[in-house]
Amino acid sequence: MRRAKVERKTKEVNITVELNIDGKGKTNVKTRIKFLDHLLTTLAKHSLFDLTVKAEGDLKHHISEDVALALGEALNLALADKKGIRRFGSAFVPMDESLARAVVDLGGRPYSNLNLKLRRLKIEDLKTEDILHFFTSFAQASKLSLHLTALYGTNEHHKIEAAIKALAIALREATTPDPRRVDEIPSAKGVL
Repeated sequence: MRRAKVERKTKEVNITVELNIDGKGKTNVKTRIKFLDHLLTTLAKHSLFDLTVKAEGDLKHHISEDVALALGEALNLALADKKGIRRFGSAFVPMDESLARAVVDLGGRPYSNLNLKLRRLKIEDLKTEDILHFFTSFAQASKLSLHLTALYGTNEHHKIEAAIKALAIALREATTPDPRRVDEIPSAKGVL
Protein backbone atom coordinates (compact mmCIF):
# COMPACT_ATOMS: atom_id res chain seq x y z
CA MET A 1 0.00 0.00 0.00
CA ARG A 2 1.14 3.52 -0.81
CA ARG A 3 0.87 5.36 2.48
CA ALA A 4 2.57 8.20 4.33
CA LYS A 5 2.30 10.06 7.59
CA VAL A 6 3.61 13.61 7.96
CA GLU A 7 3.80 15.63 11.16
CA ARG A 8 4.39 19.35 10.93
CA LYS A 9 5.04 21.19 14.17
CA THR A 10 6.08 24.83 14.31
CA LYS A 11 5.54 27.70 16.72
CA GLU A 12 2.36 28.41 14.73
CA VAL A 13 0.84 24.98 14.00
CA ASN A 14 0.63 21.36 15.05
CA ILE A 15 -0.49 19.21 12.11
CA THR A 16 -0.64 15.49 11.39
CA VAL A 17 -1.62 14.14 7.98
CA GLU A 18 -2.03 10.45 7.20
CA LEU A 19 -2.62 9.49 3.57
CA ASN A 20 -3.39 6.18 1.88
CA ILE A 21 -3.48 6.59 -1.90
CA ASP A 22 -4.96 3.11 -2.35
CA GLY A 23 -7.93 3.78 -0.10
CA LYS A 24 -11.67 4.13 -0.50
CA GLY A 25 -12.15 7.82 0.26
CA LYS A 26 -12.51 7.49 4.04
CA THR A 27 -11.80 10.62 6.05
CA ASN A 28 -11.24 11.91 9.53
CA VAL A 29 -10.54 15.61 9.07
CA LYS A 30 -10.40 18.19 11.85
CA THR A 31 -8.74 21.52 11.08
CA ARG A 32 -11.14 23.82 12.98
CA ILE A 33 -11.83 25.57 9.65
CA LYS A 34 -15.18 24.32 8.36
CA PHE A 35 -14.63 25.14 4.68
CA LEU A 36 -11.13 23.62 4.68
CA ASP A 37 -12.56 20.46 6.30
CA HIS A 38 -15.18 20.38 3.53
CA LEU A 39 -12.55 20.75 0.79
CA LEU A 40 -10.26 18.07 2.25
CA THR A 41 -13.14 15.65 2.74
CA THR A 42 -14.29 16.28 -0.84
CA LEU A 43 -10.76 15.79 -2.17
CA ALA A 44 -10.41 12.45 -0.38
CA LYS A 45 -13.88 11.24 -1.34
CA HIS A 46 -13.39 11.77 -5.07
CA SER A 47 -9.71 10.77 -5.29
CA LEU A 48 -10.49 7.62 -3.26
CA PHE A 49 -7.59 8.52 -0.96
CA ASP A 50 -8.06 7.71 2.72
CA LEU A 51 -7.16 10.87 4.62
CA THR A 52 -6.74 11.77 8.26
CA VAL A 53 -5.91 15.37 9.15
CA LYS A 54 -5.56 16.77 12.66
CA ALA A 55 -4.64 20.42 12.74
CA GLU A 56 -4.51 23.22 15.23
CA GLY A 57 -2.76 26.53 15.08
CA ASP A 58 -2.81 30.23 15.70
CA LEU A 59 -4.28 31.56 12.43
CA LYS A 60 -6.46 30.19 9.64
CA HIS A 61 -3.81 31.26 7.13
CA HIS A 62 -1.12 29.20 8.88
CA ILE A 63 -3.37 26.18 9.33
CA SER A 64 -4.55 26.08 5.70
CA GLU A 65 -1.03 26.64 4.34
CA ASP A 66 0.64 24.05 6.55
CA VAL A 67 -2.09 21.46 6.00
CA ALA A 68 -1.47 21.88 2.25
CA LEU A 69 2.29 21.52 2.74
CA ALA A 70 1.88 18.40 4.89
CA LEU A 71 -0.64 16.87 2.48
CA GLY A 72 1.63 17.55 -0.48
CA GLU A 73 4.61 16.05 1.31
CA ALA A 74 2.55 12.98 2.24
CA LEU A 75 1.49 12.50 -1.38
CA ASN A 76 5.07 12.77 -2.57
CA LEU A 77 6.30 10.31 0.09
CA ALA A 78 3.51 7.82 -0.60
CA LEU A 79 4.35 7.80 -4.31
CA ALA A 80 8.05 7.11 -3.55
CA ASP A 81 9.91 6.75 -6.89
CA LYS A 82 6.59 6.95 -8.79
CA LYS A 83 7.33 3.70 -10.58
CA GLY A 84 4.37 2.35 -12.55
CA ILE A 85 1.98 5.31 -12.16
CA ARG A 86 0.16 6.99 -15.01
CA ARG A 87 1.75 10.33 -13.97
CA PHE A 88 -0.72 12.61 -15.78
CA GLY A 89 -4.36 13.22 -14.93
CA SER A 90 -7.12 15.57 -15.95
CA ALA A 91 -10.78 16.12 -15.25
CA PHE A 92 -13.70 18.45 -15.93
CA VAL A 93 -16.28 18.65 -13.15
CA PRO A 94 -19.56 20.62 -13.06
CA MET A 95 -21.22 21.86 -9.91
CA ASP A 96 -24.58 23.33 -10.79
CA GLU A 97 -23.81 26.48 -12.84
CA SER A 98 -20.02 26.15 -12.45
CA LEU A 99 -17.53 24.12 -14.46
CA ALA A 100 -13.91 23.47 -13.42
CA ARG A 101 -10.93 21.79 -15.06
CA ALA A 102 -7.88 20.30 -13.35
CA VAL A 103 -4.77 18.98 -15.08
CA VAL A 104 -1.86 17.51 -13.11
CA ASP A 105 1.59 16.11 -13.82
CA LEU A 106 3.33 14.20 -11.02
CA GLY A 107 6.64 14.74 -12.79
CA GLY A 108 8.52 16.29 -9.88
CA ARG A 109 8.47 19.87 -11.14
CA PRO A 110 6.37 22.02 -8.81
CA TYR A 111 4.23 24.61 -10.56
CA SER A 112 0.74 25.98 -10.20
CA ASN A 113 -1.41 27.98 -12.56
CA LEU A 114 -4.67 28.95 -10.92
CA ASN A 115 -7.51 30.77 -12.63
CA LEU A 116 -10.52 30.28 -10.39
CA LYS A 117 -12.15 33.64 -11.16
CA LEU A 118 -12.99 34.33 -7.53
CA ARG A 119 -14.55 37.71 -6.84
CA ARG A 120 -15.25 37.60 -3.11
CA LEU A 121 -12.65 38.09 -0.37
CA LYS A 122 -14.03 35.20 1.67
CA ILE A 123 -15.85 31.94 0.99
CA GLU A 124 -17.63 30.56 4.02
CA ASP A 125 -15.08 30.82 6.89
CA LEU A 126 -11.89 30.98 4.78
CA LYS A 127 -10.30 33.90 2.94
CA THR A 128 -10.09 33.52 -0.83
CA GLU A 129 -6.35 34.25 -0.75
CA ASP A 130 -5.90 31.35 1.71
CA ILE A 131 -7.78 29.00 -0.62
CA LEU A 132 -5.54 29.98 -3.53
CA HIS A 133 -2.47 29.67 -1.32
CA PHE A 134 -3.64 26.19 -0.27
CA PHE A 135 -3.56 24.98 -3.89
CA THR A 136 -0.17 26.62 -4.56
CA SER A 137 1.38 25.18 -1.37
CA PHE A 138 -0.01 21.72 -2.15
CA ALA A 139 1.48 21.76 -5.65
CA GLN A 140 4.81 22.96 -4.31
CA ALA A 141 5.10 20.35 -1.54
CA SER A 142 3.90 17.44 -3.68
CA LYS A 143 6.21 18.50 -6.51
CA LEU A 144 3.43 18.40 -9.07
CA SER A 145 2.40 20.69 -11.86
CA LEU A 146 -1.16 21.87 -11.28
CA HIS A 147 -3.36 23.77 -13.73
CA LEU A 148 -6.68 24.54 -12.09
CA THR A 149 -9.35 26.63 -13.81
CA ALA A 150 -12.92 27.63 -13.15
CA LEU A 151 -14.17 27.88 -16.70
CA TYR A 152 -17.34 29.65 -15.60
CA GLY A 153 -19.76 29.98 -12.72
CA THR A 154 -21.46 32.56 -10.56
CA ASN A 155 -21.41 30.93 -7.11
CA GLU A 156 -17.97 31.12 -5.46
CA HIS A 157 -18.55 28.04 -3.30
CA HIS A 158 -19.58 26.03 -6.37
CA LYS A 159 -16.50 27.14 -8.34
CA ILE A 160 -14.15 26.01 -5.56
CA GLU A 161 -16.03 22.77 -4.96
CA ALA A 162 -15.99 21.92 -8.67
CA ALA A 163 -12.25 22.71 -8.71
CA ILE A 164 -11.41 20.48 -5.73
CA LYS A 165 -13.47 17.64 -7.23
CA ALA A 166 -11.69 18.03 -10.57
CA LEU A 167 -8.34 18.00 -8.75
CA ALA A 168 -9.36 14.85 -6.87
CA ILE A 169 -10.29 12.99 -10.05
CA ALA A 170 -7.13 14.16 -11.85
CA LEU A 171 -5.01 12.95 -8.90
CA ARG A 172 -6.82 9.61 -8.85
CA GLU A 173 -6.03 9.17 -12.55
CA ALA A 174 -2.39 10.29 -12.23
CA THR A 175 -1.63 8.04 -9.24
CA THR A 176 -3.33 4.97 -10.70
CA PRO A 177 -0.93 2.16 -11.61
CA ASP A 178 -0.46 1.68 -15.34
CA PRO A 179 -0.46 -2.08 -16.06
CA ARG A 180 1.65 -1.50 -19.18
CA ARG A 181 4.59 -0.05 -17.19
CA VAL A 182 4.48 -1.75 -13.81
CA ASP A 183 8.21 -1.47 -13.09
CA GLU A 184 8.98 1.64 -15.10
CA ILE A 185 9.27 5.26 -14.10
CA PRO A 186 7.01 7.24 -16.43
CA SER A 187 9.70 9.51 -17.83
CA ALA A 188 12.02 9.44 -20.84
CA LYS A 189 14.75 10.55 -18.39
CA GLY A 190 14.22 7.46 -16.23
CA VAL A 191 13.69 9.51 -13.08
CA LEU A 192 11.05 11.85 -11.68
